[in-house]
Amino acid sequence: QVQLVESGGGLVQPGGSLRLSCVAAGLTFSISTLNWYRQAPGNQREFLAGIGSINNSHVVDSVKGRFTISRDDAKKTVYLQMNNLKPEDTALYYCQALRGSGEYWGQGTQVTVSS
Repeated sequence: QVQLVESGGGLVQPGGSLRLSCVAAGLTFSISTLNWYRQAPGNQREFLAGIGSINNSHVVDSVKGRFTISRDDAKKTVYLQMNNLKPEDTALYYCQALRGSGEYWGQGTQVTVSS
């Protein structure tokens, strides 16, 4: 059974930083594509960044320059480094793993940016 567990969220002031982690179990992690999404109240889930098995990564323009995605296959972990956080970054952040026809989601970690 595949499990994804996110952590690292919390309350941070505008301009601050957080690093989110997502640990996978039950998955051939090294050949999986890993993505980060977020969903704010009343909004649709929004794709933020993805990283492939050969470390090819993509970050959407809206957060490019502030957010960075990386992976550590030995730890079966994908990270989202978030810098210069803004109140509009407040959301529930999810990781997603894609492997073959399988699509797996974590439960999310809350990020709140407020002074």
